[in-house]
Amino acid sequence: MQVNWNRQAKRYLKSELVRRGISNDQLVKKLEAIGVTETKASVESKISRGTFSAAFLLQCLNAIGCKSLVTEVDYLTIAAEPSIEYKSNA
Repeated sequence: MQVNWNRQAKRYLKSELVRRGISNDQLVKKLEAIGVTETKASVESKISRGTFSAAFLLQCLNAIGCKSLVTEVDYLTIAAEPSIEYKSNA
């Protein structure tokens, strides 16, 4: 099976934002808090394309407080499905 890695990266980041209830506006503010300057339009464009750099992905994950990264492709596909209920590890 051919994996579309850009789509998987986009889905992973979007699912982490949704799971935490973080909007793109809030992401921009959280990025700014860690010294990363982005506009809402640039964030939306990068996420929409899914062609952002690994550095941008790590910046976003750090800014939203993501402490771990699961990279199995099956998990990424499942995490993007809207019917999944996410449970807090806390």
